Amino acid sequence: MSVITAFNSSTALRRETEQLVNLYGAEPKHSRGQNFLIQPKTYQIIIEAANLQASDEVLEIGPGWGFLTMALAEMVKKVVSVELDEQLSEILPSRFAAAGFDNIELVNHDILKTVINRPDLQDNDKLSNINLAANYKLIANLPYNITSICLRRFLTGEVDKPALMVLMVQKEVAERLTAKPGQLSLLGLLAQYYSQIEYRSLVPAVNFWPQPKVDSAIIRLTPIKTILSANDEKLFWRLARFGFSARRKMLKNNLAAGLKINERIISQALEKIGQKANCRAQDLTVEQWIKLVALLRPVML
Repeated sequence: MSVITAFNSSTALRRETEQLVNLYGAEPKHSRGQNFLIQPKTYQIIIEAANLQASDEVLEIGPGWGFLTMALAEMVKKVVSVELDEQLSEILPSRFAAAGFDNIELVNHDILKTVINRPDLQDNDKLSNINLAANYKLIANLPYNITSICLRRFLTGEVDKPALMVLMVQKEVAERLTAKPGQLSLLGLLAQYYSQIEYRSLVPAVNFWPQPKVDSAIIRLTPIKTILSANDEKLFWRLARFGFSARRKMLKNNLAAGLKINERIISQALEKIGQKANCRAQDLTVEQWIKLVALLRPVML
């Protein structure tokens, strides 16, 4: 019987979580978004979304009490789990060892100051290097305050990109990331430019203890090869930042002001990509943003 299926209900998993908290005196810290998942079915959804293989190496962010960590370790070659909380980081290794796991590595560090496969930075006191297979998978329950920066780090290549990402984020963030044109945001554009993204499952707040004020959702991102050159990609994001600088204003106004060019040039470019002159930034598809870069490149250089 696996670690997760050993608990046949959220009541049982909550009871076990509360007992661990009482045993170690490790009260959940609101400042670090410590709301522990107590729904076994949700753990199974995360595991199924990750499409795990016995040869996989997994990077986990925020192990909590390690229930998912151990469930992953039962199925894959190696799990590296990054935990910022010092108290949990001291408790978890002995917990894993007592359960018989020797393929879990616990790293007590800030994920935002962690690098992947950079042995040349191993001696940097401010960074923590993690060695993983090139096709590693990322699984995380991301606190709201680091969701955007984490996505940028792991999607843009600031650190080695994972082959697959399964994330639990706030429901509102999941909706922004998976939004269609008309509702697209700069964050959604980033996610959809760098990956194929799927909304997998709603996770109501009642599935956590302590219960947060908002619901969460599980999303899966599969990084894709981008088609723009490095220089054009810089132009792409410069254009997008100008475009989304004032969501209620027409895109041509934002771009004309940002690029300091005549609105007519922008209107003509928008018509060529199949958009109306009075459209807003959120109306464009990823493909239309890419086409717009090609049309406006001469006035951006």
